[in-house]
Amino acid sequence: MSENSFPGWHGTTIIGVRKGGQVVIAGDGQVSLGDTVIKGTARKVRRLSPGGYDVVAGFAGSTADAFTLLERLEAKLEATPGQLQRAAVELAKDWRTDKYLQKLEAMLIVSDGREIYVITGAGDVLEPEHDVAAIGSGGNYALAAARGMMDTDLTAEEVARKAMAIASDICVYTNGNVTVESIGG
Repeated sequence: MSENSFPGWHGTTIIGVRKGGQVVIAGDGQVSLGDTVIKGTARKVRRLSPGGYDVVAGFAGSTADAFTLLERLEAKLEATPGQLQRAAVELAKDWRTDKYLQKLEAMLIVSDGREIYVITGAGDVLEPEHDVAAIGSGGNYALAAARGMMDTDLTAEEVARKAMAIASDICVYTNGNVTVESIGG
């Protein structure tokens, strides 16, 4: 199969919402190859506890690549306990400059319960405005939905779940099988 004819992997919506002293990261379970759903129950949100400090992470992109990045993030967090921003910046620097890591195709949303960061292979460590971050195929749908709900009485988890439901109704690469991890609050 030539490189141009390979349909490519698609899928995933990951959202992070900070509200009321709590941060929630939620992700759907769909993995697609072209126009076929390969798996509907993937778990793309994880809790890490390096050095006794909880961090929640969600990933979009290649699963193997994301696990490599999560392992690297965990090592950075062990080297700098309780300093998520520093660990995220160190990971982004390595990702941008290491020839092996440069080929990894994934993005991460991470939180320690205080801050939320989006980490990319372009060397970005982005702190979202409006206390909402989203990545993946349905990320923009979930982001728009969540931002519209932020000034309501809904909790962070309720906002994340409703935003994921809206994204799954719109994006064909997102399903309603949602995994949620919360931290803080």
